Amino acid sequence: KIYNKDGYEWANKTIPFYVGISEKESVDVSKAVTYNLDGNSIKKTKLKNEGEFTEEINKNWRLKKIVMPDVKEGSIVEYRYKITSPYIQTLPEWRFQETIPVAYSSYMTRIPEYYNYTPNFRGYHAPKITRGTENRSISYTSAQRTGFYQSKTTYSNDKIDYIENQMTYEFTDLPAMKSEAFLNSIDNYITSVEHEIAFVKYPNSPIKSFTSTWEDVAKAIYNDDDFGSELRKTGYFEDDVNALLQGLTKPEEKIGVIFFYVQQRMNWNEKYGYRCDAGVKKAYNDRVGNAGEINLMLTAMLRHAGLDADPVLVTTRSSKIAFFPNMTAFNYVVSAVTFNGGRVLLDATSKSSLPGLLPVRALNWNGRLIRKDGNSIQVSLIPSDHSNETTMVQATLAADGAVTGTAKRKYEDYNAYIFREGHAKLSKESRLEMMENLYKGIEIGEYTLTNEKDITQPVDEQFDFTHNGLVDVIGNKLYINPMLFFMQAENPLKQEKREYPIDFVFPQKDRFIITMNLPEGYSVESAPEPVSLVMEENIGKFHYNIITQGNQVQLRAITELNYASVSQNYYSILKDFFNKMIEKQNEKIVLTRN
Repeated sequence: KIYNKDGYEWANKTIPFYVGISEKESVDVSKAVTYNLDGNSIKKTKLKNEGEFTEEINKNWRLKKIVMPDVKEGSIVEYRYKITSPYIQTLPEWRFQETIPVAYSSYMTRIPEYYNYTPNFRGYHAPKITRGTENRSISYTSAQRTGFYQSKTTYSNDKIDYIENQMTYEFTDLPAMKSEAFLNSIDNYITSVEHEIAFVKYPNSPIKSFTSTWEDVAKAIYNDDDFGSELRKTGYFEDDVNALLQGLTKPEEKIGVIFFYVQQRMNWNEKYGYRCDAGVKKAYNDRVGNAGEINLMLTAMLRHAGLDADPVLVTTRSSKIAFFPNMTAFNYVVSAVTFNGGRVLLDATSKSSLPGLLPVRALNWNGRLIRKDGNSIQVSLIPSDHSNETTMVQATLAADGAVTGTAKRKYEDYNAYIFREGHAKLSKESRLEMMENLYKGIEIGEYTLTNEKDITQPVDEQFDFTHNGLVDVIGNKLYINPMLFFMQAENPLKQEKREYPIDFVFPQKDRFIITMNLPEGYSVESAPEPVSLVMEENIGKFHYNIITQGNQVQLRAITELNYASVSQNYYSILKDFFNKMIEKQNEKIVLTRN
């Protein structure tokens, strides 16, 4: 039911389906109606042809979309669809929980006794389960031809009796799945079920096991013509790469020159996937390709240079992690080079990434590295080193409350990557407008940016500012926050209880050094007390100290988060840490006129 305009999008439905080379899935929408009250009667509006369409994601996946007609506040929408699939290895996922409240959700499987499936549940709620069986039969007609010169066909009617195993999973009054800060894909944690086939046992036949391992999946992908065959192609780039490698002997030199060559030459078309669409040769010549084409090309070049390079299958942060091994578990690929006892990960799809610094979209737990022989190993994609951000401010406070000064900010590693990705296409005017919207009341003067294009260096940002809204003038006293406009106003962790990990993406360290010159004739009456917060298990730290010397006040504050991801078991500790940190950041200095 659509209660208000915010719910209009829930009147539509998107159904993904797989289109293979020889066998295809299909989706048939047989009923789709919008109901509205028209006075005392119910008005039914059926889905029209123009409200149903198919969208191509890539050459293997399609989306069937329906856009329901005549949707308004108070509408009830109802639709029915059938997926026909030759692929029995998995059943489509069923989501019991949504980001809106669910009053009732039921999912039933009716499976012949010959098939055994394993249900895999996500989320933190348990269903009511009802089991049952039903006797069923299949009647069929078979034909047999006899004779040689004069053939004769005889027909016989037969019947097979079998047991149908039935399972029903029910939920009532499921709460909305609330999104919060520091979350990768919410689909990893929404209450849902997926079925994986374990084995098939037909009458008078041995058991056929379908259980596969990640090793099996990796080998199957490696043997795919759009993956392994493309990876083995080299003729299209050999002359160019040989010229690049002239005089280079060290592995890190070869890695750098090949990576930056591919990164600068190729343009990502923003399509995911580990398979190639157009193929590496065409992509190379056209200078544009999907993730598979660019990073398989990169891997092939690194191997050509004599390096131990392999592709790494990845599930991006926007997608859910697979519960069990299957071909659709991965939707991306990066490259890895092993040398000097270590491993460096590379992704040339982004103009802001570096060797050892993958785009944020690829930082999702673990990937699967496939070696030349088809064997594979799991590798961690989680960054372990801190990415630093340093802010230094020299400010002057006037007796009327105006604050002027210069701010210098240095963004390193992933902070630099995020800055470049967010600002690469912005003009200087748009960037300043963004800052003025972020720091309400600020007026920015001279603005300079250094190393914006040189991705091997930190980004340095510097700007002059004036702000008339930072100081409360009451009588002969001035009240000012020593963090100026950089303080964090509220805790990003708002839920009472969190049922999924806190994902910071990468370890991080933020430093603030803010020096203020006081107005003539004023002195510090009181200032926030220093504080040092340290979370257990070395999860994070916060140090805050104010030093007063002569006519100057200096704030030094450091925040460290030492892990890319923290278990939800520490949520209350983290929430309390943020509360105390933000509370301290919002304390003010009191200045008194002498």
